[in-house]
Amino acid sequence: MQVIKTNNYEDMSRVVAEMFIAQITAKPTSVLGLATGSTPESAYKLLVQAYENKQVDFSQVTTVNLDEYHGLTPDNPQSYRYFMNSNLFNLINIDKNKTHVPSGTAANPDAECERYEKLIEEVGGIDLQLLGMGHNGHLAFNEPGEELSPVTHHVYLSETTIKANSRFFETYEDVPKSAISMGMKSIMSGRKLILAVSGNAKANILKKALYGPITTQIPASLLQLHNDVTVVTDCL
Repeated sequence: MQVIKTNNYEDMSRVVAEMFIAQITAKPTSVLGLATGSTPESAYKLLVQAYENKQVDFSQVTTVNLDEYHGLTPDNPQSYRYFMNSNLFNLINIDKNKTHVPSGTAANPDAECERYEKLIEEVGGIDLQLLGMGHNGHLAFNEPGEELSPVTHHVYLSETTIKANSRFFETYEDVPKSAISMGMKSIMSGRKLILAVSGNAKANILKKALYGPITTQIPASLLQLHNDVTVVTDCL
């Protein structure tokens, strides 16, 4: 495990973007695992700038996202598909048919999970997976617990997560109560992993994840078992 300590969020985002550019340059047909939320937002802006400056070409790239709320349509501003389109896909020369996000409108979410897991295999696996980490050490929607789902699964969100997400919605009732998420085996199958963590509020849980015991109570601690992880953070 390599730990890159940065001075601030902007510096962290620059390092993450440079790692993606290096991956695509070395392998133009790369399969990239992507995340949503505030952590990768600036890194995506830098990737768009790099594309505009002709420093990177996304035309042969395939992407696979970690998760999606169940119950939200792709045109819902709070859906992860909408986030990815708005912050990256619509702004670069990527083939939209090769950008994959779990379906939030699947009538049978369990069948969608099986389809998505199979899709990851069909595209040849993920070459470089970007991860963010929650305040309790969760990755994607893999929350702390007695056991963790290994593969893509339909998960009912905890009351804590629902309350935390309610700030993005008009009413509490509008907040999705479940999601489709890659499992820990799915994530750990990525050939290279980047864990990007910003903010002093996550410093303590990050230290536990990187240097403490490996436990399902801190899902990010399982990354210690991967042979190619780079942690980019401004909070150590």
